[in-house]
Amino acid sequence: MQIKQLLLVSLSAAALAACSPAYNWRDYNSPDGAFRVLFPAKPATHTRDIDLGGIRVAMTMTAAEVEGTTFAVGTAVAPDAAMAQATLPAMRQALLRNIGASEEAKPGAALLAVDATGKGKGALRLVGRFVAKGERVYQVIVVGKPGAMPPEQTEQFLSSFAPQ
Repeated sequence: MQIKQLLLVSLSAAALAACSPAYNWRDYNSPDGAFRVLFPAKPATHTRDIDLGGIRVAMTMTAAEVEGTTFAVGTAVAPDAAMAQATLPAMRQALLRNIGASEEAKPGAALLAVDATGKGKGALRLVGRFVAKGERVYQVIVVGKPGAMPPEQTEQFLSSFAPQ
């Protein structure tokens, strides 16, 4: 009888553990309708003025953190579509600078994507994509300690992003 009780307790504990995963994916639509993405936890939003290659814009960053890894979407509106496209390399370079990563060209790598490890304040890995649609620019990034960023969750987040 004790084996049955132990088995029931073990199954109950496993069921309870399954109800509280570290990654609690949720569909998120930005309040202004600019994008849709799956976040692994409840995101928070913050807006501030930044300089993107000489263009001053208000960037809204929406981000969630799970186990030390940050999943974020940044969005801003440029004066026109051509300027939006022109800001993407500056956005990418600013993020590389923020983590202390050097610009290393990789064969076949797209200019508007990044997978870099920084040597700044502790090692950080940055994986991201940069997109312009009309006058709006987007940065979709995952930042965390190298080796601690689950590839499946990183890809799920990045591939779920859809500009509207």
